[in-house]
Amino acid sequence: MNWNYFRGSGIIKFVYAHSGLSVFVTVKLRMARTMEPLAKKIFKGVLVVELLGVFGAYFLFNRMNTSQDFRQTMSKKFPFILEVYYKSIEQSGMYGVREQDQEKWLNSKN
Repeated sequence: MNWNYFRGSGIIKFVYAHSGLSVFVTVKLRMARTMEPLAKKIFKGVLVVELLGVFGAYFLFNRMNTSQDFRQTMSKKFPFILEVYYKSIEQSGMYGVREQDQEKWLNSKN
């Protein structure tokens, strides 16, 4: 008694061979086609969220890089984000921005 099977494109073929007698059985499987579109939708959703994050971070950095008043607003509402900004520009070799901001903000209070 010998069963062999061959699989391809959603079809499984079984072959039974015994004493010169061969029986062929073909089974057509219905693949779960709902998972493929779901996976594509999830991938597209993740991609859109990633792109929004990248563009949002660029917009925020650009705004902080060009407006000292916006940096002051960020220091009041989100100081941890401003700290990341300062560290990133110091990593790139631009020093003194933090000190200039603090000096201006102290002078504006007086």
